[in-house]
Amino acid sequence: MQSLSDRGVPSEERQEARSHALPPDWEGIRIFLEVARCGSFRSASDRLGQGVNALRRRIEELEHQLNTTLITRHVDGIRITSEGEEILAAAKRMELASFGLVRARDRAAPAIAGEVRLAVTEGLGSLWLTPRMAGLHHKFPRLLVDLSCAMKSADVLRLEADAAIQLTKPSAPDLKVVKIGRLHAIPFAGQSYVETYGIPRTKEEFLQHRIVLQIADQTRTSEIYERLFPGIPQRGFVAMRNNASTAHVAAISNGVGIGWAPTYVRTVDNSIVPIDISDDFRLPFDIWLTYHTDAGRIPRVRKIIDWVIDAFDPRKFPWFGDEFVHPDHLSKESAASPLLSVVESFPKRHCDPADQSWSSAGARSRVV
Repeated sequence: MQSLSDRGVPSEERQEARSHALPPDWEGIRIFLEVARCGSFRSASDRLGQGVNALRRRIEELEHQLNTTLITRHVDGIRITSEGEEILAAAKRMELASFGLVRARDRAAPAIAGEVRLAVTEGLGSLWLTPRMAGLHHKFPRLLVDLSCAMKSADVLRLEADAAIQLTKPSAPDLKVVKIGRLHAIPFAGQSYVETYGIPRTKEEFLQHRIVLQIADQTRTSEIYERLFPGIPQRGFVAMRNNASTAHVAAISNGVGIGWAPTYVRTVDNSIVPIDISDDFRLPFDIWLTYHTDAGRIPRVRKIIDWVIDAFDPRKFPWFGDEFVHPDHLSKESAASPLLSVVESFPKRHCDPADQSWSSAGARSRVV
């Protein structure tokens, strides 16, 4: 494809014009990267907080500087031209180099002070790490921890976080990946639910009850549901779906239904009752800590990394070990390491069968 301003110009003059062209500015390249990643100007506008027309002008300026067409517009978004693909690859390398400059600057400032961005799943961030944060700041009062709790994995290569704790193992190069523990999720029920509907002992009895599901990117909820309950429609069986671990634990604790939760949640709310069905109902999830190798050499980031590893040490907290430990056997360990109970503030409400409109007669009236 011929460049924008090359039509009708002799080749030697085109080459001379290019040799005197000024290098493009980084802001235009950064916008090009985001538009390419988002697939449309509208999505990039939402992500960058800039108007669509402003982004289009910056791309047009960049195309003029580079004397080539980078993208073409379509009704469903944008397409990268073949020339644009080459520029995009170079832009990604520039972006990584700019991140390297930031990390080099931070390594040159060894004080244990400043901001560290830590990304973590919502449950582990809210229910496990936050209650332990005071001890960290007692040792390092000048640290600012930016804790991002979400089930979407953060991209540490693009500095969305300095370190990330997630349930899916990353595979990108230049990342340090450490397995720091394992979650063991099993079904739990609240006291009011058990008093009203009893405890299922078999899979067949389990299907006569109602459950709550947490829908999250990293927990493969739909895949697990189909494996455990093939052909069973959610309507009439699932009482509630949610996307937040705190809401999920609150639903279980208040008797909305039986739900899967990590065994460590028993140390947060010891009133919930574990439901033993079979080993198939135990769901293990490895916990991965990931960070850029250069970030690991920044003193303040290194302190957070060490603190996170210690917070999941199975020798101190056996519920994070590879082997399953039943929640009924955790009482001594949890008493030795008390947590600030997030769910103590959840208002407990006794489950009144008269308030229920469940379609399952077994769940409505049967106490197993």
